[in-house]
Amino acid sequence: MQLTKRNKKILEKVDTKKEYLIEEAIKTLKELSSVKFVESLDVAIRLGVDPRHADQMVRGTVSLPHGTGKEVKVLVIAKGPKIQEALDAGADYAGFEEYLEKIKGGWADVDVIIATPDTMAELGKLGKVLGPKGLMPNPKSGTVTMDVAKAVKEVKAGKIEFRVEKTGIVHTSVGKLNFEVDKLVENTKAFLNTIIKLKPPTAKGQYVKSLYLSTTMGPGLKISKEEIAI
Repeated sequence: MQLTKRNKKILEKVDTKKEYLIEEAIKTLKELSSVKFVESLDVAIRLGVDPRHADQMVRGTVSLPHGTGKEVKVLVIAKGPKIQEALDAGADYAGFEEYLEKIKGGWADVDVIIATPDTMAELGKLGKVLGPKGLMPNPKSGTVTMDVAKAVKEVKAGKIEFRVEKTGIVHTSVGKLNFEVDKLVENTKAFLNTIIKLKPPTAKGQYVKSLYLSTTMGPGLKISKEEIAI
């Protein structure tokens, strides 16, 4: 692959064989950032699981202590008073039939969909549309609930959903690079600790095999085994 001048300069400053402490890696990535926009800090964790087996699927949510730094667009599928309740809590959109029709028509300009249980029979029919986009509400992630106000506030405050991919990797963004270092460290560790707590009982051998931190346009830095030993 052809390297740009910027990438060559970055690689000259990075020891790709080195294993970093989380705080050290974040400081290094902040120093290396040279683009004109605020990059995200991304975490990629390789797990010793086989997601093809249902009992080794790792998925869940985590409320990042300092949020994601991203403006999250939330749609609430609900009926009656719950619509206004959702809007009052900060939802960008809320309603029922009109939004089902919009989704059928290809509209998906949202990051998270929250639904009340009484709407799931109809919303479930759109699984083929919403599933591949990762937008289908799920009780396990707290996005199917009658307490729509609480769910909206949690998502807006930095609650994120994640799931392991077929390759055994789970990744997400844990903040923006203009956050203070200690806040990015706390967000990263909150995500890692949540992954560790979700270790399936059937997972054999080393559970967390590797962890890399990177930025939107930057290199991936490998995190030391002493930070992820489990």
